[in-house]
Amino acid sequence: MEKKNTVMGYLPDEKPTLGKMILFAIQQILVMFPATVMVALLTGFHVSTTIFASGFATLCFLFITKGKIPLYYGSSFSYITAIVGITGGAAGAISAGATAPDALISQAQFGIIASGFVSIAAGLVVNKFGQEKIEKFLPATVTGSIAIIIGLSLAGSAMTGAIGYDAATNTMDTNSLIVAFVTLTATVLFSVYVKKGVLGQLPILMGIGVGYALSLALNMVDFSQVMANGVIATPHFTLPKPNLEAVWAIMPIAIATIPESTAHLFQLDIYVNNLAKEKGVTKKYDIADKLGSNLIGDGVGDIVSSMFGGPAGTNYGENISTMAITNNFSVYVLGAAAVLTMIISFISPLAALVTSVPSAVINGAGVYLFGVIGAQGIAILINKEVDLFDAKNLAIIAIILVVGLGGNFAFPGGMIPVGTMQLPAIATASILGIFFNIMLNIKKTK
Repeated sequence: MEKKNTVMGYLPDEKPTLGKMILFAIQQILVMFPATVMVALLTGFHVSTTIFASGFATLCFLFITKGKIPLYYGSSFSYITAIVGITGGAAGAISAGATAPDALISQAQFGIIASGFVSIAAGLVVNKFGQEKIEKFLPATVTGSIAIIIGLSLAGSAMTGAIGYDAATNTMDTNSLIVAFVTLTATVLFSVYVKKGVLGQLPILMGIGVGYALSLALNMVDFSQVMANGVIATPHFTLPKPNLEAVWAIMPIAIATIPESTAHLFQLDIYVNNLAKEKGVTKKYDIADKLGSNLIGDGVGDIVSSMFGGPAGTNYGENISTMAITNNFSVYVLGAAAVLTMIISFISPLAALVTSVPSAVINGAGVYLFGVIGAQGIAILINKEVDLFDAKNLAIIAIILVVGLGGNFAFPGGMIPVGTMQLPAIATASILGIFFNIMLNIKKTK
């Protein structure tokens, strides 16, 4: 009984006090911010609009799922290449950080909305015919392996960002390495040894704070943009414009993201119910059984995000790993993070301050966060008692890991060149995993 009272953490339906909620929300914002902003920079979308859309889509997701699934919606990397094909993006007609013409963004928006309807349709199918049918195509061998490659595929960007690596000159920055190592060490020490009180729930925020303070001392923070656009600036909203090319380019990506969503649910289910057990709570949180609701919420998130001019999104592994590390799964915290994110999008100095956090700081913490995502994939395999001596299981896992990780590290941007096409490594690994799972489980008939 004493253990129940000493376990720190919040279950999805538990609500921290207002002050704690704001602190926890800021922590969630910091871990999702770099990736969400990076998608905008790479695709040519407006940064402030992307930030606003992320918060609003999260609120819609929480509303659609009735607060039963604690997830945060952020910009998805899976769609980058498809969107760049429409907008020009960093790899096309415009340079990194520059925004695409409104006309092209509007066309991409239409394709993203179409992908949202694909996710909604998939969710309705799951709700109609049952999740068991889907799990035959998406067993733990597939979802656990995908979770592993989601985390580890980010390892390269975490490492290069942490050491300030310049590919053009094949050099690194010593100050970046120092700051990243201090941030990583502080984050790990806080998460392992600070277990009590409010601070026990904020190891990542505190770790980033230590790294930011050191980067300030080393003159690594650029404040030049803090007041560059005044105090209040309305995000640049655009409306979708019908375009068939954008639909065919972007819509199919939604199918490939279903395994990722399934993996996220399994991750959450394991960690939330483990926390409930540790706290002595008898209530069962059936998160893993809500795939249909999750897919519908994802689809609605894509639609509402794109209606304002935001890119396609997904539920963020960074936020899930943050929740797992801190034992904080409160949907109220995620809702607060969404509201604060929308406010930040209108206040230029706040957005500039958040983006002023050096890459070395974010990626120093990212070394830990991305590794946790991968570890959660292993937890899925263990929790579902996957037989790793079974040849079929080994084949599926091996194919997903090698195609997903090999594709990410061997080819620029994680895009596998196949003929005239560029296939996203994670999506390709997911589809191959599903294919081999179906093929190897077809029963022989006499």
